[in-house]
Amino acid sequence: MRILLAEDDTMLGDGLRAGLRQAGFQVDWVRDGVAAEREIGSGVYAAAVLDLGLPLKDGLEVLKALRGRKIDTPILVLTARDAVPDRVTGLDTGADDYVIKPVDLNELAARLRSLVRRALGQMQERLCWGAVALDPAARSVTCNGEAVQLSTREYDLLHALMRNTGRVLSREQLEQQMYSWGHEVESNTIEVHIHHLRRKLGPELIQTVRGVGYIVQREASEP
Repeated sequence: MRILLAEDDTMLGDGLRAGLRQAGFQVDWVRDGVAAEREIGSGVYAAAVLDLGLPLKDGLEVLKALRGRKIDTPILVLTARDAVPDRVTGLDTGADDYVIKPVDLNELAARLRSLVRRALGQMQERLCWGAVALDPAARSVTCNGEAVQLSTREYDLLHALMRNTGRVLSREQLEQQMYSWGHEVESNTIEVHIHHLRRKLGPELIQTVRGVGYIVQREASEP
């Protein structure tokens, strides 16, 4: 999934971006509050990691402005401001989580997955559809209990569709969720990955809505 990292410390930001990419996230990185507000407000990110001590516009002001515009992107505040009043202020301003630096990257990745899961109303980490199960923490997929080998992009595409079960996603929306800045996408890339996923997991999982996009339908037992 694609997230935004807003951090002005070059060394820390580089380490966070590398670690989160290793955990399977597509990461775009900005270094000031004005850019952070603009990019989070675009609506293309599953979640954001926001430092409070940003130049041009303080992180709390960014948070206040976004929530004032009804932007509901999950935002995890990552900061050195560790006093209780600072944490209370951050949460009351609209942060979905508040983490003190330094943070373990595995914990940060888990917290981001949890934020996205809660935002989508999903109670469990593991996503299932019929015989297909996807584990975001392990970045693994099984079908009928057997491991299925997917490429990175195939996995990212499947994850995007399964965490939006019941919702049609256009090719453009899928590309926005799968690719961070600097990645060129060929016009038929999504279609090629869909073809590979159907071959590996069966044709029933991903349905085409002609002229609109693709969908993993809710199963009959789902509310």
